[in-house]
Amino acid sequence: MTLPRDHVQSLLPKSPGHQFVIYGDSCSGVPGALHEQTFAAVNAVVRRLSPQPDFILFPGDEIIGLTPDPAALRAQWKHWLEVETAWLDRRTIPMWHTTGNHTTYDAMSEDVFRDVLRLPANGPEDQKGLSYWVRRDDLLMVFIHTLWTGLGGEGHVETDWLRGVLDLHADARHKIVLGHHPVHPVNGFSGTYQREIGHEYAGDFWTILTQAGVLAYMCSHILAYDVQVHDGVLQICTAGAGTAHRMPEGIEYLHCIQAALDRDGLRYQVLDTDGIARERLRWPPAFAGPSADWQRVATGRSDALFTGSIDPGDIVTFRLSGTTAAEAWAPEQTLFTAHAPDTIAPIWLGLRGPRQTLTLVVGKTPGRSPSYWLGPDLPADRAFDVEVAFYPDMGPGGILSRSGGATAWTSLRSATATGIEGIHWPPSWSIGHGQHGSGDRPFKGPALTVDVSRKRS
Repeated sequence: MTLPRDHVQSLLPKSPGHQFVIYGDSCSGVPGALHEQTFAAVNAVVRRLSPQPDFILFPGDEIIGLTPDPAALRAQWKHWLEVETAWLDRRTIPMWHTTGNHTTYDAMSEDVFRDVLRLPANGPEDQKGLSYWVRRDDLLMVFIHTLWTGLGGEGHVETDWLRGVLDLHADARHKIVLGHHPVHPVNGFSGTYQREIGHEYAGDFWTILTQAGVLAYMCSHILAYDVQVHDGVLQICTAGAGTAHRMPEGIEYLHCIQAALDRDGLRYQVLDTDGIARERLRWPPAFAGPSADWQRVATGRSDALFTGSIDPGDIVTFRLSGTTAAEAWAPEQTLFTAHAPDTIAPIWLGLRGPRQTLTLVVGKTPGRSPSYWLGPDLPADRAFDVEVAFYPDMGPGGILSRSGGATAWTSLRSATATGIEGIHWPPSWSIGHGQHGSGDRPFKGPALTVDVSRKRS
């Protein structure tokens, strides 16, 4: 279908499914303020989508809020609902919200949030209108309150109710949980309560998601777009709906996410204020499968099996197996490195430190410090079989690992806002030692083998 030039083509389900938009953190509600203009720029893109979404998700911080005056708070909500989003016909395109630190920062603001938005009242007795769930055919969406004053405020979240709702709707093909605060750090911005949910809740919270087969936890708060995966569950952060500053500046951008969900999974595009898809994702992608997909990489130094950049949508997976040395070795041990003459290897994968932590070191720019990704520890005197995948479409979350025949992937930990996208893979590879030969950061264990697969997602 050819659309008028001012339209933005929506991704559509390929089978019966759901087509929606998610964006958050506009921090607006004040006539004539800066964020009214930036929010309007993002809304203009949402309004241009064709077809329009089935529904819209907004994971918090609609208004600037943070005022002790309930009348002023209500005035901001009135402007946001009746002026800034007056274009939206909520009878045909419902919008569901989560709480946020600008909107539910004390008991008074929680009461205003309940009264103004009138969200489903199926949450816990003392969180009605703050936590709730919505079922649309085979899709369950659970909206949680990550700032509950009854537990202590910002970063505090109740989990028993979440577990119960997911159990009750175990038959849902697709399950999405939404909250304002991330569980896992985004772009290196970390801090319990302030930037993520309280760390004492995080482990149990994520276990509930993985055990229930949740597809994704969607959040905002950190002013960025980010996606990562942990134990097979995506964390998607979208906080580009209008708040003018970014985390970090110069890399992140104002945006909305338009998504299609069907029995094959999730596909989405991240649209900037010009309606350009700056990033895309398909999940699950086509990771390496049967043995016929793999190529053995020669031990020692060899010509690269591929060079140049990894194309959008491509996935490169390395399978590393062997046995670690009988005693732990803290100096760097090389498993794989890609390098070229007269420059420090831009890609190095190996073990570092007394815990022998699987580590990827990427140097994108000569003369600048590299970025690090940290994976599992590989203890001494143990056989290992680990896969490490490079999926540039996921940005910094696109360095993933799994081991022991597991099916679920987990993003390696990092403190960077960019991933392997755009890097030039050099012409030489080395297995078991660094770029300078057998004495350069050798692997201390026996029988290291490395296989590689490159697939189109």
